[in-house]
Amino acid sequence: MAPAAMTFASSLSDAQPVAFWLDDPAKPDPLPALTGDERCDLLVVGGGYSGLWTALLAKERDPEWDVVLIEGREVGWAASGRNGGFCAASLTHGLGNGLARWPGELAKLEELGDRNLDAIEAAVKRYAIDCDFERTGEIDVATEPYQLEELREMYEEAERLGFGDGLELLDQDAVRAEVNSPTFLGGLWDRSGVAMVHPAKLAWGLKQVCLDLGVRIYENTRGTELASSGDGMAVRTPYGRVLARRVALGTNVFPSLVKRVRPYTVPVYDYALMTEPLLPAQLASIGWQNRQGLGDVANQFHYFRITADHRILWGGYDAIYPFGGRVSAELDHRPETYLKLAGHFFDCFPQLEGVRFSHAWGGAIDTCSRFSAFFGTAHGGKVAYAAGYTGLGVGATRFGADVMLDLLSGERTERTELKMVRSKPMPFPPEPVAWAGIGLTKWALARADANGGRRNVWLRAMDRLGLGFDS
Repeated sequence: MAPAAMTFASSLSDAQPVAFWLDDPAKPDPLPALTGDERCDLLVVGGGYSGLWTALLAKERDPEWDVVLIEGREVGWAASGRNGGFCAASLTHGLGNGLARWPGELAKLEELGDRNLDAIEAAVKRYAIDCDFERTGEIDVATEPYQLEELREMYEEAERLGFGDGLELLDQDAVRAEVNSPTFLGGLWDRSGVAMVHPAKLAWGLKQVCLDLGVRIYENTRGTELASSGDGMAVRTPYGRVLARRVALGTNVFPSLVKRVRPYTVPVYDYALMTEPLLPAQLASIGWQNRQGLGDVANQFHYFRITADHRILWGGYDAIYPFGGRVSAELDHRPETYLKLAGHFFDCFPQLEGVRFSHAWGGAIDTCSRFSAFFGTAHGGKVAYAAGYTGLGVGATRFGADVMLDLLSGERTERTELKMVRSKPMPFPPEPVAWAGIGLTKWALARADANGGRRNVWLRAMDRLGLGFDS
């Protein structure tokens, strides 16, 4: 091992192989599993953000509704408790993706996204959810000269479309005044469209709100089978069954109980590191007084943010697709990626030499070919689903919960009329085609990063088809 790699490795020697957010003594005890039969008006399957928001909003819409939520393990244990804590207003995985796919309704999608983030902030305040919610915004940073022009074009396009409020284009001096890295050449700061949260505390807080509103939650209760039963639905679990008038599926990366939905998503594994708390002198060396989230704008990008106790989360870059799309705990850790991320961290912040990482973890993201959620119904409208958030589900899942409840009600709303809601992404092909296609796309994206952003024939073809690959 080269000396530099040995230094990076030593920074990982004490890293615990568990998500920092979940390694918390305040973590609530699990609730008992379902045994026997239950009946309810609405059954929610999945105890991540998608399911929790669905249960909460259902009770807000009609407090008399009898709502049950089942979770295969513990609330918030998967993507909802392991992500970076970037809660974005965007419902479309960014302005560029939305413009490419739904230009005619982008203004409505942006409005709905802003309202959705405002509603999340209002709920956190109304229910006193202690989740370190900070409306700091996010800076997209350029680390290569060609990326400066990309950021300028993005800013000018947003201005032209009337979405420029709250955006600020930063030159090198301005971006380094915000966060001091010798790799930063410029940035685009969205001042209000992103909040930082403690993701696990948000999930645990939503769980408690649901309980307070009368939702019955069963943990360690996996839904194993979905079938019609009279004028409602039946969901089998390991020790019982739930009979419900309506069912909302918030299982995301895990195989859907509606089997025809499964080809629309693949699991992509994402990894992150968390530093130990920084000392005052270390904090002073990087600035970061405004505590924004940050992400570079390469195809293989990093996302990073500072926590309430002055640690730095550093994640992204590698996006690993397992052959066959299997979801396995064995894939939650990847030492070669941790070593790579540690090296990138010290390239970005050389002034933090000697800082050590306390936690290193990974997990699966539900990825679809259009990078943003899709929706639908099954069993004659008695079942609704939302999936495919592709890494931006912290905020968008609340919107998805509203969509599912709209669909289950059978009413036409401003959400159900959207082309985004009425359309589906292109499904992924079967193996080994999916493996080969995703692998080729990843290789091409890495080549583009190394060649001034120039996209080769394969990537241009994927662009024309509306396909691609993103963590």
